[in-house]
Amino acid sequence: MIPPAVRQWLARRGLGEVVASEPVAGGDINHAWRVRTAQGATFFLKTNPHAPADMFAREAEGLQALRVPDGPVVPEPYLWGPDFLLLEDLRPGPRGADYWPTFGRQLAALHRHHGPRFGFFHDNYIGRTPQPNPWTEDGYAFFAQHRLGFQARLAHGRGLLRAADLRRVERLAARLPDWIPPQPPSLLHGDLWSGNALTDAQGRPAIVDPAAYYGWAEADLAMTALFGGFPPAFYRAYEEARPLEPGYRERFPLYNLYHLLNHLNLFGRGYAAAVQAILDRFVGPA
Repeated sequence: MIPPAVRQWLARRGLGEVVASEPVAGGDINHAWRVRTAQGATFFLKTNPHAPADMFAREAEGLQALRVPDGPVVPEPYLWGPDFLLLEDLRPGPRGADYWPTFGRQLAALHRHHGPRFGFFHDNYIGRTPQPNPWTEDGYAFFAQHRLGFQARLAHGRGLLRAADLRRVERLAARLPDWIPPQPPSLLHGDLWSGNALTDAQGRPAIVDPAAYYGWAEADLAMTALFGGFPPAFYRAYEEARPLEPGYRERFPLYNLYHLLNHLNLFGRGYAAAVQAILDRFVGPA
């Protein structure tokens, strides 16, 4: 279970052998473990023998990019290989009393970090699905081609999305400027559902498992509302720190179509109805 490269890394730092490991629940894609060494140090280890060869390297790159001074806590990536990623152990504790307002302000601060264009330094992954990130000047073209279009074509090729629905995704993508206001390329977590919002040992907001890129900040916010949602205090604090264009909640389904298409590709037809409902709302029946 412990990759030899991890054992060697620990030994070189005088941390001793791994003396205990316990599985950590919560992930759908990888196995996760909390490991403890003979010297009492603990680490968080993710493993997946079937991962794409660069998946953990790209996750480490995203984590490093998100470690900005004014943003949420992000675990430090220490070591990675084709089938593992060794991380700082956040030792999550109970949420602090001001967790959600603090998180809102910190995410707003993260989104104030702007890139030169839309995209990222490398393509990466969202779950185990490839996520193309070519540097693109136009945010509408980026989201249309490399988010909605990519996922829809992938789903159609796998027999998960009807040809009529692929055409509806393409029509919706062509009309994004009708609904979405211009936004600069902000640094995004990229997969910010409730399961990736944790705490550190002091109960402060922490974010894990990114699919990082520079994109529309509203897209990050939309994902927070997709599976369970964050409480109103989070959104109030965010808007106080970084005001948003009116009607941003009504735009959430447009951004979340990307994630629902990804879940269709990852987990199958159970997500088809949610995809079709958004297409019905914005494009009309097939």
